[in-house]
Amino acid sequence: MAGHTSSLRVRVELEETEPPLWRRLELASDMPLSEVHGVLQTAFGWTDSHLHRFSSSPDVYDPATVNYLMPFEIDEGEPGVPEGAVRLGELLVDAGDRLTYTYDFGDDWTHTLELESTLPRTDSAPRAVCTAGERPGPPEDCGGVDGYEAWCAAADPSHPDHAAALASFRDIVGTDVAATDFTMSPFDIDEVNRALAAPVTGASDLPAALADLLRDTGDAVWLQKAIAGIPRPDAPDAEAAARAVHPFTWLLDRVGIEGITLTGAGYLPPEHVQAVAAELGIEDEWYGKFNRESQTLPVLAFRESAQQAKLVRKHKGKLVLTPAGRRLRADPVGLWWHLAAQLPLAAGGGEVERHAGLLTLIGTAAGWPDLDDGIARGLDALGWVGRDGPLNSYTVNDASRRTRTALLRLAAFEGRLFKERVSEHGVAFARAAVWTWP
Repeated sequence: MAGHTSSLRVRVELEETEPPLWRRLELASDMPLSEVHGVLQTAFGWTDSHLHRFSSSPDVYDPATVNYLMPFEIDEGEPGVPEGAVRLGELLVDAGDRLTYTYDFGDDWTHTLELESTLPRTDSAPRAVCTAGERPGPPEDCGGVDGYEAWCAAADPSHPDHAAALASFRDIVGTDVAATDFTMSPFDIDEVNRALAAPVTGASDLPAALADLLRDTGDAVWLQKAIAGIPRPDAPDAEAAARAVHPFTWLLDRVGIEGITLTGAGYLPPEHVQAVAAELGIEDEWYGKFNRESQTLPVLAFRESAQQAKLVRKHKGKLVLTPAGRRLRADPVGLWWHLAAQLPLAAGGGEVERHAGLLTLIGTAAGWPDLDDGIARGLDALGWVGRDGPLNSYTVNDASRRTRTALLRLAAFEGRLFKERVSEHGVAFARAAVWTWP
C-alpha cells in the first residue's frame, strides 16, 4: 500500500449543463490542488487559457468562503490560500464532501467536485485516471454554459433548437456558417487517460529541443503536457504529401535547372511575382497589382521560406536550386520530410524567434484552439517580455511569422469561423516537424 495515501473517487460536474457534462475521476489523496487543476484541464479539454480558483463553496465572493488561489492571484494580493499548499484529501474527507473549481471568470465555468468514495491505493496506481463521463468538453471562449448549449444545438441537425441556434450564430459571424463549423470531438475516455498519463517533466526519448523546452518552462504544466503528449508521426502517403508540398514543388519546377535571373535589387522579376501570386491564390490576403515582390509580402515571404528551408538560394544574381531542391523536385514524400526537418524557420530572428517557431509547431501539433495565445503564453513561460510589458497574441505574430508562413503554404490551416483553425494535415505535419528536431 502507498502509506496513508488513498484514491478518491470524485464526480466532477459542470454546473447548469443539461444533460449534465461530467467526469468521474480517481485521484491520489495527496494530490495538491495545483495538480488537480491540471487534471481537470485535461479531463474537460480546457487549454489553461484563463484564471482559475478552487473554493469551499460555489459563491467565491462570500466572505465565509475559503478560496484556494493560483500563483498569479497570490502575487496580486488576493485573500486566500495558495493552491499548491493544500492537498485534495484535506478537503474531501467524507462521501458527499464538495469542492468548487471555477475556470475563466468571464465565461464562469463552475465545476463541482463531489467525493463519492475512498478506495485503497497501491504504489503502482496512476496519480489520476478517468473512469467515466458524458458529453464533450466546451470550446474555449464560447460564452459560458448558454453558449455551449447553443454550440451543441448548432452542431446537431437533429436538435430541436438547431435552426434557431444556427441562425443566431449566422447573425453574429456571417451567413456562410455551417453546422460542421461547430463540430466537437466526442468524449473519449481513452484519449483523456492517455493525456493524464503523459509525463509533465519530459521523456528520455524526446528530441533534445523538446527536452530543453520542457526544462526551461518552469511550472507551465499546460505546456509541458502539450509537449509530452505529442505522439510520433505516421508517414504520409504519396498523394497527401504531394498535395501538401505542391506550392514548394511548383516553385522548384519554376526555378528549374537554369534558375531565375533576379532584379538588380535581388527580387523576383514582375512576371514571376505574378505567377507565384496566382499559384498561391493570395487575392483574399493581399492587395495590389502583384508585380513587385517588395510590395507583395506573401510572395516575398514564401520565396524566403523556400530559401530558409535550403531548397533555393541566390547565386550570381540568380535564384537557383540547391542540391536538396534538385533532388526533391520529383519526390513529394522526401520534400515533405525535408521541410519538416527544416522547421522552425528563424533566420536572423535569434532565440526568441526560434522559441516562437517551436511553440508554433507544438501548438499546431497539439491542436491549440488559439495558436497566437498559446505562443504568447509559452514565450511568457520561457521568460520573454515585450517592450511594453507581457507578450500577447498580437505582439508574438512577427516572431512566429516565418514558421507560420511555411505552415500556411503547406495547408496546415483551413476554414474560418471566429478564427483560422489547424487542419488535420497541419497536425500531422507539425508532429513530424516536432519529432525531427535534433
